[in-house]
Amino acid sequence: MNDPLTPEEKQTLLALARQALENAVRNRPLPPPDPALLTPLLRADGASFVTLSIAGRLRGCIGALEPYQPLAEDVREHAIAAALEDYRFPPVREAELGEIKIEVSHLTLPRPLAYSSPEDLLARLRPGVDGVILRDGRLRATFLPQVWEKAPDKADFLGQLCLKMGVPVDHWRRMPLEVLVYQVEEFHE
Repeated sequence: MNDPLTPEEKQTLLALARQALENAVRNRPLPPPDPALLTPLLRADGASFVTLSIAGRLRGCIGALEPYQPLAEDVREHAIAAALEDYRFPPVREAELGEIKIEVSHLTLPRPLAYSSPEDLLARLRPGVDGVILRDGRLRATFLPQVWEKAPDKADFLGQLCLKMGVPVDHWRRMPLEVLVYQVEEFHE
């Protein structure tokens, strides 16, 4: 796992996500973060997903699987994208801001998961621990480890991930796919 975030760093990231969300929805400029709040870990490159929910229902989720910018900036960018650019939902409206809860997932680097058969793949998956990326050529989809709560059956989890990728539910059984796993440090408001 990456170096764990301190409680203060988690609160800083949640505050940055909230500020970015509210400014974007209200079409206001986003001020730069206070440098005094940015620890070395928050300034280091990091990958995150930001999930928005209302009353426990998904309202938007966008992120990056690999680090390409400072973690604090990654969280801000994905909070805005989750609110305005998740194709599954209309853009968040200002009237919804008070109801939205923010969850941040800080990701480890994905690593390949070697397997020899569909049954071996099922045996190697760790529900509730591993986020999973499926790749088939240019097609790719991921589920964060938190998705195991809604799809605890390994075969169903992979089937739903195939559907997200745009292929038949049993594609993972019929084709050898590239499978990568990662873990997250998840925290929320």
